[in-house]
Amino acid sequence: MQTDVNLLTADHDRHNLEIIENARRAGRINDETADYMSRLYADGMRSYREVFHVLGKCFGAPKTAVTEYDPITDSSVDKPIKIADINPLSSYLVNHRLDADPMRNQFFTSGAGHKIDLSVSSIVTVIVAAQKNIDRALDKVTGKYYRFFIEDIISAVSRVISDTDKSIDVDAIIARVREHFASRYTTDAAVGVLSVLGQSNDALVVRIVRELDKIKKPYKYLNDVWRVKCLFDLIPQARTFIERLNVMMPERVLSVRDKFYDIGNPRNYRDSKVIVNIGTPDCIIPMEIICQVRTFFEFERKTHDYYAAIRENPNMKNKKLEQESSEFMERGIREYNLMICRCLDDLFDRVGWNILYSRAGDVALFEGFPRECKLYYPSRILDTITAKLDVAVKNEIFHITNSSSKLDLTQQMAIFRFMARFVLVSALPRAHDGAPLPGDSLAVQLFNFVMNAVYRYYNNKKR
Repeated sequence: MQTDVNLLTADHDRHNLEIIENARRAGRINDETADYMSRLYADGMRSYREVFHVLGKCFGAPKTAVTEYDPITDSSVDKPIKIADINPLSSYLVNHRLDADPMRNQFFTSGAGHKIDLSVSSIVTVIVAAQKNIDRALDKVTGKYYRFFIEDIISAVSRVISDTDKSIDVDAIIARVREHFASRYTTDAAVGVLSVLGQSNDALVVRIVRELDKIKKPYKYLNDVWRVKCLFDLIPQARTFIERLNVMMPERVLSVRDKFYDIGNPRNYRDSKVIVNIGTPDCIIPMEIICQVRTFFEFERKTHDYYAAIRENPNMKNKKLEQESSEFMERGIREYNLMICRCLDDLFDRVGWNILYSRAGDVALFEGFPRECKLYYPSRILDTITAKLDVAVKNEIFHITNSSSKLDLTQQMAIFRFMARFVLVSALPRAHDGAPLPGDSLAVQLFNFVMNAVYRYYNNKKR
């Protein structure tokens, strides 16, 4: 016998499918878009169970009670709920533990009476959003995503014609193409463009069709009908989770986009995004998993109102507000990096020179921390920083004086290379040339040395 939750969800499924069908009949979307969206909204409870399945495989059982989540205030509601009562119509929050955490127990504060407080924990806050509102999804597919589609078509047509047949008036063709696609919703780029071009040489037609076939259709951008946000203390934890997904369910991972180091985003926004298939190989249903660091999330949530308004009305973009928002996010980056610098100080105090103590087979005590990761800076950055760091150690710009035994030059280099790698895998590069982190400790000096090198690398690439 079905429970009330199942009945409620089934009724909501029927409502969503009816709206999609009405949009198809009205010509707002075409058949292939309607079929794709119907697949995503057909069986909400089944898809929701698959969301649970993915999270359960990655994290295991929850470590705290499940609570409701208010997406308006971006905070949990102090009202525990039973797992049996969870349904796709409401959001919830739960805390899991990342068992594979490469940073576990490395950063802690010792208080009176042997009290230990973790500075960085293995706890991951998981926010499972409600199923995306069908009206909002339709607005995106026929609005924002369709505009992406048209601009991609314009770019491809302009590029191919300019390269193939310079006798054609490119501007006139582009104006007609834009008018054609703006007048009706269609996802067949090749048919639409060729109807505008009319009689053209075969070489041009073949090249245009080949390029247009590569363009992502607007409904394919709809990856967040089912979505989860995971908040980690540190970037390496997020990347460990992503790599674990790739290892545990490679057949499900559709794409990975790592933007923790992206300094070109005008919003100065940083996160990683994984799209996972919660359907079958023959019937793909994407789920979006956003990975973000906790400190940055607290800043990012305060810009929601402005960017929500922009989504509704793209014409209201305000460069001054965008710049202010970007600079505000830079404060979030700085706050996060201050935490990384404190962690670096902990490493120097507790394990900095101890990494040189070896076990049998000459394996360093802290080998593998932080664990090597495929999602990383270009190797050229690491090579450049390592070379400069070695010179700085030779000149005693960086020098450890508090070790329990005398360290030779090779050992000093090993320590500072280890610490520099921790900074590289953990810190967020700044988008603006702001002031270095304050302080004169060895940890602060090394942190600023590494991150200045990263900033110079990206700044030189822009020139």
